Amino acid sequence: MAKQDPSIGRHWYVIHTYSGYENAVKKAVEQRMESMSMQDHVFEVVVPMEKVTMMKNGKPTVVEKNLFPGYVLVDMIVTDASWFMIRNTPNVTGFVGSGNTPVPVLPEEFGVIKRRMGAEDPTTDIKLNAGDLVSIKEGPFSNYEGVISKVNKAKGKITVMVSIFDRETPVELDFHQVIKKL
Repeated sequence: MAKQDPSIGRHWYVIHTYSGYENAVKKAVEQRMESMSMQDHVFEVVVPMEKVTMMKNGKPTVVEKNLFPGYVLVDMIVTDASWFMIRNTPNVTGFVGSGNTPVPVLPEEFGVIKRRMGAEDPTTDIKLNAGDLVSIKEGPFSNYEGVISKVNKAKGKITVMVSIFDRETPVELDFHQVIKKL
């Protein structure tokens, strides 16, 4: 059974769940925590999400995306009772760790996760890289082709080198204004 030295105390642990059931597991753990009076052992349950810019209907849209599909983070003190409560929650397959002993998330790892969750600026889930050949689909340069010279994911912009009057000219565009050529 999972025993932990009480002097180690409170840590973040990772629970493995069936993929797609992360929010259901979060809700179930929170309900079980209340009904089994485990608030002094289980403190917080988090499904790590981040804001991502994706293309929908040709327009960039910000959506929340699960950082770690199939995983939920729990801030808790591991005792036999708290381990049993989490382990027997529906759709939980176990703790991440060795055997039946959960391994806590290192503080620096949790710091990285927390920063990604709290980032105000969404990351961009668009697969464009410098050197890619693209076709411009809208704007004053529509139907031109060019090679991406720079990608700025933070701003959602790319710089494409377009041949205009036999000269390579840099053109700054939004991600959604181009289609990647194969």
